Amino acid sequence: MAQALDAPGAALEGDGRGSLVQDKAQKSRIALSAVAVGVLAVSAAAIFIRLADAPALAVAFWRNALGVLVLLPVALYRREAFPRGRALLVGVASGVALGAHFGFWISSLDYTSVAASVVLVCTQPIFVAILAYLVFGERTSSLSFFGILLALGGSVLIATDGPVGSATFFGNMLAVIGAITVAIYVLIGRSLRTMGVGVLPYSIVVYASASATLAPAALYAGVPLWGYSGETWFWLFAVTLGPQILGHTVLNWALRYVQASVVSGTILAEPVVSAVLAWLILSEKPGLATILGGAVALAGLFLLLRGYEKKPGEPPVEPVA
Repeated sequence: MAQALDAPGAALEGDGRGSLVQDKAQKSRIALSAVAVGVLAVSAAAIFIRLADAPALAVAFWRNALGVLVLLPVALYRREAFPRGRALLVGVASGVALGAHFGFWISSLDYTSVAASVVLVCTQPIFVAILAYLVFGERTSSLSFFGILLALGGSVLIATDGPVGSATFFGNMLAVIGAITVAIYVLIGRSLRTMGVGVLPYSIVVYASASATLAPAALYAGVPLWGYSGETWFWLFAVTLGPQILGHTVLNWALRYVQASVVSGTILAEPVVSAVLAWLILSEKPGLATILGGAVALAGLFLLLRGYEKKPGEPPVEPVA
């Protein structure tokens, strides 16, 4: 945007274009600040979940159910059009995948560190690229392919941070499954958004479907969905209003004014911010293998996203933790 302002003849005085360019530049600066807020909100998800004294499936259920309760009145007030027919079925399928993602990923936090869990679940672009190739025949650039291999190597290093068969290894595997299921969610959601479904109706259908998926799973596992303390409800609302609403909603809004590659790149900051917050708030220091593997995995994700930048029209990859 700044380059547009500096370019000769970009905005001649009195032609009405100067104020328009300046308005766009101002919105761009605001959007960049909004991206920073969104990243911080998303990165705090694992911390809020740890502080909530509730089982993983209950946290996953209420995160989505409360999200519906918050967004539905807004959508009704705006008279948003909700999907029907095939679009509704696609939305439900997307929600089932999202519910599975939250169930696996949040469960991983009971067994492994925040740093390891968030890095592993943020490898979702790897599985998006792999599944897009297998299902849709979409090819990645050589740079992205090298990034995938590098990120996979870092993920393997993180997964071995602890004896094989230990609780830590089990938690790391749950986080990887969480990355795979959210990749499925992203691919399904991509097709739904191309049908012209708005962000609010899309989010409500997806969150409601995720809640409907998690409720019977929690009841089958004997996990109570109510009867928690006021402090636990506070953290459940915090994870809903922060990462679920403020984080993803803000990042979606910012896409109108900031390059998709910038928003996609926020996935690289999320594990770092989460690890720092876990260290400061939970006194959780990551192991050496997690630190080294995380650095390698983030480097691979950076190359993967840079490869996407070279492909016009490639949709951004949203952080969904």
